[in-house]
Amino acid sequence: MSVDSLISLWKDVRTGLIQEVERIPADQFSFRATDQTRTIAEILQHIIQSQRFLVGETCRENTNLARQSFPDHVKEYGGDLTNVTVKDDLLAMLRSSMDDAVTCMGDYDDKLDVMMTRFDGKQVSKQAFLTFAMSHEMYHRGQLTVYERLLNIEPVLTERLKKLFAGAS
Repeated sequence: MSVDSLISLWKDVRTGLIQEVERIPADQFSFRATDQTRTIAEILQHIIQSQRFLVGETCRENTNLARQSFPDHVKEYGGDLTNVTVKDDLLAMLRSSMDDAVTCMGDYDDKLDVMMTRFDGKQVSKQAFLTFAMSHEMYHRGQLTVYERLLNIEPVLTERLKKLFAGAS
């Protein structure tokens, strides 16, 4: 897969995530499913921080996930977003962090096959690791759709599929 294909897929993932987030009322961003889970705002902060870290470290010439602790990696790349809890600010950051990732990955086509070491010590290609980073975001999008259901909000994709199937019958 080319870097352009990977970027295109990730942009689709991010667009879907943003559409789900746009559906959630601003006054619900402090909602958490249980006391042990993140709030909606915290999930979005985590997605942004993780993407910045995973893309930033993967696109380094000397990728090394073991060069510092996970929290230090997040701090280096993702910064402290704990004070960013307002819907519009988080949406803006979702958009800008995707733009930053595209810039970072843009000239990386010839380096996607370079091997790197994952957190668990296993060797993978940088392309495989970036694909993991994208799937990590999809995981949290799914988490947000559960939150939407708990808030009696129909997820965007569910609504689209209902319309599609209604038109097909």
